[in-house]
Amino acid sequence: MPVITPADLYTHLYPEIINEITREDNTITVRAIDAATQEAKLYLAKYDLVQLFGTETNAPTMHDALLDTLLKDIATWHLIRLSNVATDITIFRNAYNDALKTLKSIMAEQAEPQGWPYAPKHIPQKDGDSISWNSNTKRENHY
Repeated sequence: MPVITPADLYTHLYPEIINEITREDNTITVRAIDAATQEAKLYLAKYDLVQLFGTETNAPTMHDALLDTLLKDIATWHLIRLSNVATDITIFRNAYNDALKTLKSIMAEQAEPQGWPYAPKHIPQKDGDSISWNSNTKRENHY
C-alpha cells in the first residue's frame, strides 16, 4: 500500500489541474507516486523501509508528515513534467530540488528525522563508559 494516495496530492495541486495534466487517467498519478516512493527509498536505505513505506499488501506502520511532504513534492514534480497547464513550473522544480536536498542530508546523517526506525543492520551502537587507547610500538633507530 502506498504511503500517499492520489487524493493526498490535492494539497500541492488542485484536482482539476491533476485531471488536466493526466487527462483524467488515474494510473499516471499512481505511477508518479510510485516513482517518487522509489526515488525516496534510494536515499533512505539505512532506515526500516517496511515501517516507513509499507509493502504492496501492508500499510506502513509509521506515518511521518515530513516524509509525506517530501513524497508529495517529488510526485508532483513527476506530474508537472508532463505538462505545465496553468502552473508555475519553477515553483515545483524548486520544491523537487529541496526535497532531494533534504533526503540527501538525511542520507549523509547531517539531519536526523525524529522517530524514524533504523533498519536492523544499521542500529547505531552506543558507546560504553570505558576508554581505551593504544599506540605504535617504540621505534629503535640506530645510527
